[in-house]
Amino acid sequence: MSGKSEASAMRNGGTLLISTCAVVLLCTAACTSSSGPGGPGGAGGALERAPLPPPRLVITPAHGAKKVPPDTGIGVKVTGGKITAVSVVDAKGRAVGGALTSDGTWRPTWPFKPAAAYTVRVQAAAPDGGNVITERAAFTTLKPKRVLETGMSPLDGEKVGIGMPIQLLLSKPVTTQKDRAAVERSLTVHMSKPVEGAWSWVSDREVQYRPRMYWPTGEKVTVVAHLAGLRIGRDLWGLKNRTVHFTVGPRHITTINSNTHRAVVRDNGKVVKRIPVSLGKPGYESWSGTMIAQEKAPDFLMDSATIGIPGEYLHHTKWNVRMTYSGMFFHAAPWSVGDQGRRNVSHGCVNASTTNAHWFYNFTQRGDIIRVTGTSRKLQFGNGPTPWTKSWQEWLAGSALKTSTDA
Repeated sequence: MSGKSEASAMRNGGTLLISTCAVVLLCTAACTSSSGPGGPGGAGGALERAPLPPPRLVITPAHGAKKVPPDTGIGVKVTGGKITAVSVVDAKGRAVGGALTSDGTWRPTWPFKPAAAYTVRVQAAAPDGGNVITERAAFTTLKPKRVLETGMSPLDGEKVGIGMPIQLLLSKPVTTQKDRAAVERSLTVHMSKPVEGAWSWVSDREVQYRPRMYWPTGEKVTVVAHLAGLRIGRDLWGLKNRTVHFTVGPRHITTINSNTHRAVVRDNGKVVKRIPVSLGKPGYESWSGTMIAQEKAPDFLMDSATIGIPGEYLHHTKWNVRMTYSGMFFHAAPWSVGDQGRRNVSHGCVNASTTNAHWFYNFTQRGDIIRVTGTSRKLQFGNGPTPWTKSWQEWLAGSALKTSTDA
């Protein structure tokens, strides 16, 4: 082969060799690329991670538990996961309010009701959000042997005066500060026009709520006593909840002066009536102090035996407005009309003519303020609903929580 031909052949052969190498390199690159990050031999060549196992749940009380204390929380323990939802319903399928606390206990907003059935459902998921499971447990609360019954005033739907306190009456005594505080915490007062107010214990069996000042006219109040399932002491349980709605009527304030023998009646600050009256004579003086109209009766049997002097009097009176538990009334006394406006001749009541007493009876709402002055006998706290005999500081001192609210 001539040198030229050899050189030419080398060039051609070289070209072929280079081209073949290029094809091999491209093929290698293509094969490598096709494996991808998750393919064998690639950067992500490991097998896909298997899903985490489902979590395990333990609910306390256990399914089928009976005689569970109503103040029990629901224990929710999860292993290998996290709680995603907790729901509790009663026997009628109504949701029970509550929340899961940091210690893994679901606590109802208010205690469970005694002798009632509940169902709890708990949902949990693995830490990666997968393998969601739901567990269910049904339980029944105990039927208490000793129960705390209650009564409340005002009556549901009643329109009352600006001085009317809320009264919660209890069938059993509540004596310790701890138990009294628990009772107070179970009571809620919601107002359309929020004002400051507080609960205060009148006795072991009665706690009252009053605003710091008088109620505003037009106020709408809802009181809820969440007493069902409340434990008092070791074995006394609240039996049921109570709810009362009431409204506050016009601002009626009556001032009665024993020295002038006059009752001055004001409606929203305006004098609407001046009534000649006769109060208690010496030895039977009327009470002085700020009272409320406690109840009304068109006819009432006045019996002196109820105040420790049997035989002194026994007769019916008309148009009676009670002012104290001890028997002080504003009522019609036609027999003393000649003394009314001049001298005090009664056995402690406020005497007025039949016409004036009838007018006052129709005008007055339960809870209206009646303020008596000029006698030597001072009204004692507890002689009826008498919240206005105490200063605000004295009233707060009677609260187990020592706090006010303005809900």
